[in-house]
Amino acid sequence: MLAKIRDTEIFFDIEGCSVVVNGFQTYTQPVAFLIHGGPGADHTGYKPTFSALTRRLQLVYFDHRGQGRSARGAKETYTLDNNVEDMEALRKYLGLDKIVVLGTSYGGMVALSYAVKYPQNVSHLIIIASSGSYRFLERAQQILAVRGSEEQKQIAQRLWEGNFENEEQLRDYFKIMASMYSLKHDPNTSVKIWDHKILSVDAINIAFGGFLRTYDVLKQLNKITAPTLVIGGRHDWICAPEFSEEIARGIPNADLRIFENSGHLIRADEPEALIDAINGFLVYK
Repeated sequence: MLAKIRDTEIFFDIEGCSVVVNGFQTYTQPVAFLIHGGPGADHTGYKPTFSALTRRLQLVYFDHRGQGRSARGAKETYTLDNNVEDMEALRKYLGLDKIVVLGTSYGGMVALSYAVKYPQNVSHLIIIASSGSYRFLERAQQILAVRGSEEQKQIAQRLWEGNFENEEQLRDYFKIMASMYSLKHDPNTSVKIWDHKILSVDAINIAFGGFLRTYDVLKQLNKITAPTLVIGGRHDWICAPEFSEEIARGIPNADLRIFENSGHLIRADEPEALIDAINGFLVYK
């Protein structure tokens, strides 16, 4: 489905019921916006892992402007600020009040920025494997220098410099770097999630070559009023767990969980534990 909002068209998909009939009881489930990472990827990496959340939530997946199945446009508009405003416009388009906001990686950065600007619209905030500032970039390069192969270090230069030339190069990046993102990755048996994604070279280049170098919401995190769960992976190379700890310190009364057997893709390394943690947080918060 496409929502014509602001100066673009945003693809969104909905999973789970809004109105649930259970015996003689009828109730309305909260709505969650699931914000994908990248930038330059799409929402499909969240499926089917997060489908389990439909027991408690109606899920709204969407692709950022210029990415996935959303409309392309001037690449200069592929910014974090526009991602935040597109998300708010989509909330209004769908006629929603407060929403659960869940973001991983870059999606977590969008989620934090949204919750800082629109705290009144967030019922619960869930941040997974993310960072509150640009400092993750330097730390990721340090970790890669220690853990990465020469091939991984070489192709990661395209990420740091924001100079992928085409989609094939971007797919090669994710294939070569797969073992850095997930502890469970096996080239012979793991699902090659990037093969069925719609990738956007412009979006990732604009981000890593530009605005992510100055991104910083740490001093504004105290504006967030919603109950917050922050989750990190102990072996995450690109958003190291210290950045999850930093986010949790900045948000009043935030809960922090570090998954000891996960890299960046916690949903691939410890999917059941991840869903259990989110469900538990929603029940008790």
